Amino acid sequence: MGPALLAADDAAWTVNEIRRRLTEETSDEAVQAREKRRYTSQKVREAREKLTSSTGTRPEFDLELARLYAENRSSAALSILALELAIAGALTLWLPMFTVATWIVSVLCSHGLMMFYAHRFLKSGVPATSLNSWRRRFVMAEFLHATSFSTVVLPLMLIGSISANVFIVFSMLLATAVQVVLSASLSSIVYAGSIPITVAIGCLFAMMPDRELQAVALVAPLAQVFLVLLGKRLFRSSLMTLHYRAEKDALIAELEQAKLNSDEARRRAETANVAKSRFLATMSHELRTPLNAILGFSEVLKSEVFGAHTNPTYKEYAGDIHSSGEHLLTLINELLDLSRIEAGRYELNEEAINLAHVVEDCHHLLKLRAKNRGIHIRDAFASGLALLWADERAVRQITLNLLSNAIKFTPQGGEITLRVGSTPDGSQFLSVKDSGPGIPESEIPVVLSSFGQGTLAIKTAEQGAGLGLPIVQGLVDLHGGTFELKSKLREGTEVIVTFPPTRVMTALAPLSEQDQAYFRRRA
Repeated sequence: MGPALLAADDAAWTVNEIRRRLTEETSDEAVQAREKRRYTSQKVREAREKLTSSTGTRPEFDLELARLYAENRSSAALSILALELAIAGALTLWLPMFTVATWIVSVLCSHGLMMFYAHRFLKSGVPATSLNSWRRRFVMAEFLHATSFSTVVLPLMLIGSISANVFIVFSMLLATAVQVVLSASLSSIVYAGSIPITVAIGCLFAMMPDRELQAVALVAPLAQVFLVLLGKRLFRSSLMTLHYRAEKDALIAELEQAKLNSDEARRRAETANVAKSRFLATMSHELRTPLNAILGFSEVLKSEVFGAHTNPTYKEYAGDIHSSGEHLLTLINELLDLSRIEAGRYELNEEAINLAHVVEDCHHLLKLRAKNRGIHIRDAFASGLALLWADERAVRQITLNLLSNAIKFTPQGGEITLRVGSTPDGSQFLSVKDSGPGIPESEIPVVLSSFGQGTLAIKTAEQGAGLGLPIVQGLVDLHGGTFELKSKLREGTEVIVTFPPTRVMTALAPLSEQDQAYFRRRA
């Protein structure tokens, strides 16, 4: 019968281990599948948005790029105006005042049209459907501004001054560079604002009789290519900035949604926990009343108070009923204690106790059970310990639970070490160490959870409810102490409960003769 039971336990442990591994693998696969679905949906959404966009980017990016262009133009309006006025002032050295005035008026008018469109775009809420019309307005304004700026080349060609030609080339290249930097968010505007100036520079030097000056006409297209490449580079940087910002906003939205879901799940868990605690508190009387009757009548039948049974089997059945009722009463008490602890309704009845005396009483209560199992309990209590301000019933329950677990999981012929002492910081501790099979490190969180049991415990020890250690943790927390579980496979398990120094009632130093005389005078 023994080998059959061991084989059944091994089979059950194997099934539980396979189920646990399958659960872990399933959870990992679920996370990976969720991430894959999220990535796929994001790519599909981006592809759909690109197909519906006229520029190949996402529609909201088109709007942001246009808004970025308008903001750049508006912020640089005064700087560009000052640059144009400075160029006009320098042109008076070679051109008549009327010609320069006519040129600067046309430039300022086109510049004002461009600023009008930019300010109107920023102030009005532009829908995505009208974005193309606004983009055409920007292109037209930039083209007019560049064309009016390049008209000054014609009177300079008639003068034929080399210094004037060099100045105007420098001014136009500077204006083109500024225009590319400010308009890089819209590539079509880069071409509209730079091509007229490039054509004007090329025509200026192509008409020169000197071949060296004609070679400058080849430099203008190369500068145009360089500036266009620079504009594309800046456009990609702006697009990547918008992309990263959209990703950040999406992640923030997901985190907020996850936080909302977590808060909702926590609220539901708290509601369920309160409902469970209320249910257990309400059912305590309904469960205890019939159970007390079962225990009382089974005790009467087992003791044969009213006479011997005609069949001895009835006495044996009465004993089984009584032991089952006691086990059920213990389970109900543990459930009620745990529910009160979790609900914060467990009230401590604190008083001054001697920790070593309480632990020693619990040792005597369980000594017979350990002896029947062939287990030796070795105690090591420090002498001269100060009194502890704690709930004696809670301390007894802590000790009994730890010692019962140690007896349950220690094999025959094993040893349990029970220690009570103080730490250097003034705390007092209780240690229960057994020579049992130990607990794997991965199963320690399971053992410490409510109704949790390790796989080795299921194989080697009698079944339990799995509430002993959670109750101990709750009672220790109520006292402000610490709970520590150390375990290694095939080396045993040690549980250490420490009570803080604030609960240790340290004796005060005696009064000096001067203080005693002072209090006698006051008396």
